[in-house]
Amino acid sequence: MLKSINFHQISDIMKIVADDKIPFLKGALEPFAEMVYLPGKQIDQESLRDADALLIRTRTKCTESLLAGTNIRYIGTATIGFDHIDCQFCDKNNIVWVNAPGCNSSSVQQYIAAALLKMSSETRMNLRKKTIGIIGVGNVGSKIETFARILGMNVLLNDPPRARIEGDDKFAGLNKLLSDSDIVTVHVPLNIVGEDLTYHLFDESTFRKMKRGSWFFNSSRGEVTDTSALINAFGPGRLDGAVLDVWENEPDIDFDLMRKAFIATPHIAGYSTDGKANGTAMVVNSLCEYFNFPLKNWYPANVSEPTAPEINIDGNSKSDEEIIREAVFHTYNVTEDDIKFRLLPSDFEKQRGDYPLRREFTSYSVKLVNCNNKSQIALETLGFRVNV
Repeated sequence: MLKSINFHQISDIMKIVADDKIPFLKGALEPFAEMVYLPGKQIDQESLRDADALLIRTRTKCTESLLAGTNIRYIGTATIGFDHIDCQFCDKNNIVWVNAPGCNSSSVQQYIAAALLKMSSETRMNLRKKTIGIIGVGNVGSKIETFARILGMNVLLNDPPRARIEGDDKFAGLNKLLSDSDIVTVHVPLNIVGEDLTYHLFDESTFRKMKRGSWFFNSSRGEVTDTSALINAFGPGRLDGAVLDVWENEPDIDFDLMRKAFIATPHIAGYSTDGKANGTAMVVNSLCEYFNFPLKNWYPANVSEPTAPEINIDGNSKSDEEIIREAVFHTYNVTEDDIKFRLLPSDFEKQRGDYPLRREFTSYSVKLVNCNNKSQIALETLGFRVNV
């Protein structure tokens, strides 16, 4: 529980600076504060000089050089990650900071599901009984685990922080996971220092330990991977392919790596409309609690419905994987994002800022005919509303 400030004492001077690309935010806090909207990279010390709170995405680096000498008391990032916030400086200077853990976990699950199913279709790889290694089993990794088990995949989990708390029984060591997995997918925070260092977790040594002919997925942070090492990992008898949504030095990505990737997208795995709405709601409600604004349980009222919310699937002569693929692809076509990015990679930030409507599985109903009960349960577990 955040320690609240009395709204009536500060409402007449309250000022909030916010990234102008935070979706659904405009209008939510105007009754309680002066709102200043700026592009994330244009938020500077001068703009924060007399501000009380800051609402951001990942593009604003909240360092000492930005925050020192300002009146900022609260920072909310509408994202899962918070490596763009100098937490030590904030804690030392009594600046409350919050992130939005889990807000877009279902969105990333949708992205990875679509990528896995595209890969299996185009390479003729039957995912059933293949082994997937999931590194980082938090909100996102746990949902990837659910999807993998629905497909009948063998699952290896690696999460050192959880293993220290829960014991090693359900977790695999990193070396075993790398050597045994047909697909490795990464869902970790970016830790530059400390016991659970993840910066360049995947370097030349790590890639050499991976099973020959395996696949590498990264939708966490670009700096988790050494770009040169990943480029060198491709080739006969080494990595068969990679799915990459995140890149070192975004938005200035390595074009050679982009060309080698099976799927390449501009850091949009978590960009479903639902995930954006969840992230904004989490920071708005947290800010309102902290400043004791008379607004509770706020959620955007104008979330658009998908254009085709009903899916009809005839399961005659189709495997469970094919039925799931048809449903997932109806909700999200990852190929469109891949093609758009490759055509104009210099528009990295624009493609993120102008990302189109994408609703998650829970916004869709599926009408199944000629399908077994297993397919129905699988789709319902993913969040689809199923009618038979």
